[in-house]
Amino acid sequence: MSAVSREPDMIDVRLMTDSDLAAVLRIEQESYGFPWSESIFRDCLGAGYACWVAERDARLRGFLIMSTAAGEAHILNLCVGADVRRSGVGRRLLVHALSVAVRCGVDSLFLEVRPSNVAAVRLYTENGFHEVGLRPGYYPLPGGRREDGLIMARTLRQPGSESRGHRGS
Repeated sequence: MSAVSREPDMIDVRLMTDSDLAAVLRIEQESYGFPWSESIFRDCLGAGYACWVAERDARLRGFLIMSTAAGEAHILNLCVGADVRRSGVGRRLLVHALSVAVRCGVDSLFLEVRPSNVAAVRLYTENGFHEVGLRPGYYPLPGGRREDGLIMARTLRQPGSESRGHRGS
């Protein structure tokens, strides 16, 4: 299986490397008031989480980090640069993660999203996710306030219907 996945619209998805961290951090910091630190990204890479970046026109445009265990997967972070939002980069990363999760024998895929992030909620809903719960006060806001997190899930296959695969690229 190739480490780079190419779509007709020229968005390449490949495994994240240490050399991508400066660009990943730039996107993360421009996107969130409370961004992940470089050490968190390094820990994700070191732990063997599925970490991908999306490139368009030879520039890193977004990234996705997913953990898998015991037939479940969890999208921990999906972020796209402000200059390319709503251009298909996030959808491309999500579709790639879904494809890998299916190949790895994942039964269900989970994520949290801010209810105020209407575009992200729409992306997930359009890709088969539905709300399954709420995490009160999950996301920090300025001034010490908090925003709830919607827990969304998508069933990929019925538990026990096939043998489990291994983590993919």
